[in-house]
Amino acid sequence: MKSQGGMVGENQENRSGLLRVGTRGSALALTQTRQMIGRLKKIFPELKVEEVIIRTKGDEILDAALHEVGGKGLFVKEIEEALLDGRIDAAIHSLKDLPSEFPEGLTLGAVPEREAPWDVLVSRNGESIRNMAPGARIGTSSLRRRAQLKRYRSDLEVVDLRGNVDTRLRKVADGDVEGAILAAAGLNRLGHGERATESLAPELMLPAVGQGALAIEIRQRDAQTADLFASLDHLPTRQAVLAERGVMARLEGGCQVPLAAFAEERGGLLHLRGLVASLNGERVVEAEERGDPVEAGLIGEKVAERILELGGAEILAEIRDV
Repeated sequence: MKSQGGMVGENQENRSGLLRVGTRGSALALTQTRQMIGRLKKIFPELKVEEVIIRTKGDEILDAALHEVGGKGLFVKEIEEALLDGRIDAAIHSLKDLPSEFPEGLTLGAVPEREAPWDVLVSRNGESIRNMAPGARIGTSSLRRRAQLKRYRSDLEVVDLRGNVDTRLRKVADGDVEGAILAAAGLNRLGHGERATESLAPELMLPAVGQGALAIEIRQRDAQTADLFASLDHLPTRQAVLAERGVMARLEGGCQVPLAAFAEERGGLLHLRGLVASLNGERVVEAEERGDPVEAGLIGEKVAERILELGGAEILAEIRDV
């Protein structure tokens, strides 16, 4: 995406003294955005902020699985267009929604401290994944979750489940499915953390790239907005997600690929684990790497290369031929 409106935006930086922040209109997106605006205003009490709700393609299409819709940036493209042409000054996204490359003229302004990165099971009757009855229907819209769940419990029926967090919780309560897999971060931010039946260990369900983290996207030359959001940046989280995104970029991953990666700092080193799975979960290729956090992107590339060497290339080729 070329920055056709980039220069217009640069010449309009906050002339009104107002910071315009773009977001999707879902309850989770609004909650996340308002939390970040609240933190910002504690630091800059005189700051005036306008919340701008933008509907994306991903919000429009609710009758198909995400991997069937195709394309990159399903939940961010329209917001990025508003950022490029100067209608907004910053955008707040769930970082896992961001494609591996930014449009020309945009950059990652800040990565606040990460929420819980894990997936959780919400089951109707309080069962764990291990104790679910054979044939139980588990809902998810993610190929990553589907593949890893099928690897662990191939006897479960995994069904597509779209909609916002409240919709998914209601479908579990109503018995449309016996359980659903959701991100812990989303439940926690919406105050539904107690609904989680079980937190899924990374050995069972490795998280999505950037899961639990937020991304504040800005224009590259907007120094004023960059200075404002720099106060929210959390370096360990930024380094972790840069490593994870390094895996995604090299493998050209997205919602159409069962790809997972998670990094965390331990003992001064950044530990990264990544995987690629076949659609049915029967084949999984994993790799790990550790190194200096300042080389986060390189660590991600190394994990991706190892995955390709171990058989990931064949899995990816098969998925893209489907």
